[in-house]
Amino acid sequence: MKYFLPLLLTFSSLGSLSYGQTCNPRGNQTDYGTNNKWIGYVYDNKDFTSYKGYVNEGAASSPDFDQNFGGSNVMYATKNCSVQTETFSIRYKLKKEFSAGTYLFTVGGDDGYRLSLDGGATWVINGWVDQSYTVRTFTIALNGTYNMVLEFYENGGENRISFSVVQTCRGTENTNTYGTNNIWNGYVYDGINFDIYAGMVHEGSAGNPDFDQNFGGAVVSYATSACPVETETFSVRYRLTKTFDPGTYMFTIGGDDGFRFSVDDGATWLINNWNLHSYTTTSQSLSLSGTHDLVLEYYENAVDNRVSFSMRTLSILPISLLSFSAREKKPAVELNWEISSQSDPRKFEIERSSDGAIFENIGTVFSNNSTRYSFTDRSPIGSLMYYRLKMTDLGGAISYSPIVNIRLNPASITGVNVYPTVVTGNSFFVVSDSNIRNAVITITGFNGKTVSRQYPGNISAGQAIRVSTGSANLEKGLYAVTLSGNEFGITTSKIIIQ
Repeated sequence: MKYFLPLLLTFSSLGSLSYGQTCNPRGNQTDYGTNNKWIGYVYDNKDFTSYKGYVNEGAASSPDFDQNFGGSNVMYATKNCSVQTETFSIRYKLKKEFSAGTYLFTVGGDDGYRLSLDGGATWVINGWVDQSYTVRTFTIALNGTYNMVLEFYENGGENRISFSVVQTCRGTENTNTYGTNNIWNGYVYDGINFDIYAGMVHEGSAGNPDFDQNFGGAVVSYATSACPVETETFSVRYRLTKTFDPGTYMFTIGGDDGFRFSVDDGATWLINNWNLHSYTTTSQSLSLSGTHDLVLEYYENAVDNRVSFSMRTLSILPISLLSFSAREKKPAVELNWEISSQSDPRKFEIERSSDGAIFENIGTVFSNNSTRYSFTDRSPIGSLMYYRLKMTDLGGAISYSPIVNIRLNPASITGVNVYPTVVTGNSFFVVSDSNIRNAVITITGFNGKTVSRQYPGNISAGQAIRVSTGSANLEKGLYAVTLSGNEFGITTSKIIIQ
């Protein structure tokens, strides 16, 4: 018993001595890990201050890791100190060599995280905010050695940081090579802007370049020569070199969504319908002779998909147009045109535009066995108007006239015009016959719910304002369009969104 007290005092003294010691953090905070093993420099603060030592993540076979630090609000050991897993931060560093290819990086974190491939100069993934566990991705083509920096901080509650990288599949063909013998080379990309090349497909046959492709359906896997793509947010560039006998040819292109067609290697677009829409076809005739490089581009953004191409030879132009003109005839525009006596028309469809790109049908004139025709546009919609004729002959062949334009006196424009009233794309136009200050354009469903409110500022009389429908997923149906402004009042029109 007499030895018990001194022994107890000795243990107590040793415990007090241990508690008073400070740790000695190792690592110089600048070295990069190698051989797929990260060096993670740990700090007892969320802004990389109060350095506590380093840890390692990854393995020789892979730099991937997923770390939760043993849980929330516990002690996490480093070399040679520990930090409490609350309000701390880590800067991971790894020097890694990548063979030539395309790589998908996936980083997740709770809370903030960011990834750099250039030593922290720029961040290719940046989620530097307080958040529950969230994942972000980034795809890039790499070749060579890169200094990767992955930073992480934890501010409170749960904590976790994860990293993975995988080389993605990619086609190897020369995407500038044209198909021959009526067989198209189709170069398929993951992304609507020809982003990541996946592989090649072929369309057409030795006897005919025509094709109609729906890619197996919506949101399915579509096979190519190398990598499959999901048929959602993808694009295809078809190429074909073809020799034409002297003559006139009718091209018809269809697509859901955007498509455009060129006969000069993409320098100009004979047909251009590069926007979101359901399946739509466009035809254009052209006199050709000799060898031409045909390019047909297509993209799909959402839901259904389809692209088609057809070509037929015309012995002569469907209609030989001798003249086409427009003149102001207040408060209207009068169109006049003349065709050759050898022409055999069935009808003329008059199309109007305020920007020279998007046209709407405003009327039809049927053949009356004459060579001279006219049409009056009684409700011009802008100060600068464009017109063209869609001409159909008795055999069904379609051709388009040159575009004519005319600048109108604002007094010729009446009231407020909204067009087209049947909206098949994602925008329409509003034109007022008077100046409006601080204009507001509101789209409202007939359930009373406001879909979109836009502020174009000051509008001049006769100025055509493009209005976005506000959402590619807007339900089809009837909507009210309200135009208001200072000292103007309120006008309401109706549109149908299809």
